[in-house]
Amino acid sequence: MTERIRTPAHRHHRHHRHHWRRDIVELAALFCAVAVADGIANLVVHGPKGPVLLVASAVALLVTAAFHTWWARRHSHAPPPLSTAPSDTAPGAVLAGSPSGAAPGSTSESTAQTAATTSLWRMRTTVRDEPGSLAALCTALARHGVDILTLQTHPLPEGGTVDEFLLRSPQQLASADLTRAIAGAGGHSTWIERADAHDLVDTPTRVLGLATRTALDAAELPLALRQLLGRCTIHSIPATTLSGRPNAAADAPVEGVLEATVMRLRDPSGGAITVERPYLPFTPTEFARARALVELDTRLGPRVPRSQDVLTLPEGNEITVRRADASDLADARAMHDRCSERTLGLRYHGPVADADRYLGHLLSPRFGRTLAATTASGKLVALGHLLWDGDETEVALLIEDDWQRRGIGSELLRRLIAMAVETGCDSVYAVTQAANTGMVAAMRGLGLPLDYQIEEGTLVITARLDATPVVSRVPYELPRAQHPYGQQNHPR
Repeated sequence: MTERIRTPAHRHHRHHRHHWRRDIVELAALFCAVAVADGIANLVVHGPKGPVLLVASAVALLVTAAFHTWWARRHSHAPPPLSTAPSDTAPGAVLAGSPSGAAPGSTSESTAQTAATTSLWRMRTTVRDEPGSLAALCTALARHGVDILTLQTHPLPEGGTVDEFLLRSPQQLASADLTRAIAGAGGHSTWIERADAHDLVDTPTRVLGLATRTALDAAELPLALRQLLGRCTIHSIPATTLSGRPNAAADAPVEGVLEATVMRLRDPSGGAITVERPYLPFTPTEFARARALVELDTRLGPRVPRSQDVLTLPEGNEITVRRADASDLADARAMHDRCSERTLGLRYHGPVADADRYLGHLLSPRFGRTLAATTASGKLVALGHLLWDGDETEVALLIEDDWQRRGIGSELLRRLIAMAVETGCDSVYAVTQAANTGMVAAMRGLGLPLDYQIEEGTLVITARLDATPVVSRVPYELPRAQHPYGQQNHPR
C-alpha cells in the first residue's frame, strides 16, 4: 500500500481553491441569525404577551441551570466504573464499592486468588548503557502482562548496566518465555529465579536492617553478607592455621578485591572473608555495599550481646546460659582439662592434644555463635556452637563429664536451633558417631524432621527447619538414650 504524502504547497493550493464555500456558509448562517433575532424582538416588543414570554424564558433558563448543577455534582462523586473483563477480575471476587455479601467472595479472597494466579521472579540482565535500553525492556515485559515491582541499576565499569528486577507475572508465563522476551529487547547474560514475599522489601530498608544486626552482634557479618548478596558461599579464613603458621589464603588488601564471581575482603578480626557466587558475577555496587558492612564491623570492634538466662536443673542446681566469645578462652581451656579423653575424642574426632587449638577458632564470632553454660560460681561446664560452614550451618556440643545427662545439652541445642531459625537457615547438621546415643536422642528430641547419613562409623544428622515434613531415611535402628552428652564434630 502506497502512502500519499501531502506537501505544504499542496495543502495551501487546496485551501486556496475551496475557501469561498466556507465564506458563503458563514454569511448564510449570519443572515439567518439576524432574521431570527429580529422576529423575536418584534414579538416581544409589539406582541400582547411579550413580558410574559421574557419571564417564562428566564425561569426556564434558571431551572435548566439548577438541574445541570445537581446532575454534575451527583456524578462527580460516584466511584469510577470497574473493569469486569475476565482477565482483570477473578471469579467470585467482590468489586470495590459493592455492598457486603453482594458477591460470593470477599476482598481477602480476591487478593488470595490474585496471588495464586501470579508468580514472583527475581531477574537480572545486562543491557547497553544508552537511552531507551531500559524502556525497551519495560515494553517487552508489559507485552507479556508482567508487572515490575522493584528495579535496581548497577553500572559496569566497562560500559553497560546490570538491571535487577522484582517481577510479578502471570502464573502460566514460564521463565524461558521471560528470558526470550528480554533477549528480544536487547538484554543478555540474563539470570532468573523464583522470589517470595521476603523480596518485596526495598533495598535501602533491607541494607539498613542488615547494618543494624551487624552493629549489635559481630557474628552477624557473614549472615548479613549472605542475605545482602543472595545465594552465595561465604568462607572466613583465619590469619593463622591450627598449627600457628601464617595462612597465605588469608592475605587480602584493605580495600578488598573483586574478581567477577569472587570477592575477597579483609576480616576486621583477622584473616579474610571470601564470597563466591559462581552463577552470577558481582557488580561494583554490590562490592561497595559489602565493603561498607565490613567497614562498619571494623569501626565497632568486638561485640557480643550480653543477655543471659538462669535455668534450674532437675536436681535444683542453677546454671546460666549466655553468649561466649574469645574472652572465654581461658575458661574453655580449663574445662578441656577437666574433660575425659573419651569426651574430647567424641567431640573433635582427632587427637585430644589438638583440642585446645580449635577453641580460638570456635569462640570467634566470625565463624558462628557460641553459647556457654556456667554454674553459680562462674565455672564454665558446657559449650554449644552454631557454626557457619559456607552456605550450610553446623551445630556442636561439648559437656563436661560431671555435668552430662542433666539436660544441659538439650537446652543448649534447642537454643542453637532457635538461633538458626532466626538467621534464616533452612537446615542444620551435626556430625557425630553412631555410638553417641546421647546426641542422637537430643536431635530427636527437637521434634524436627531428620535425615541420617552414615559412613565408616561417622553419622551426619541433618535437621530440616522448614515446616514441610519429610520422611527420614534411617540406615539402621538407632539406639535411644534418655539424656544427651558431648557431640562430636569435625574440627572447624
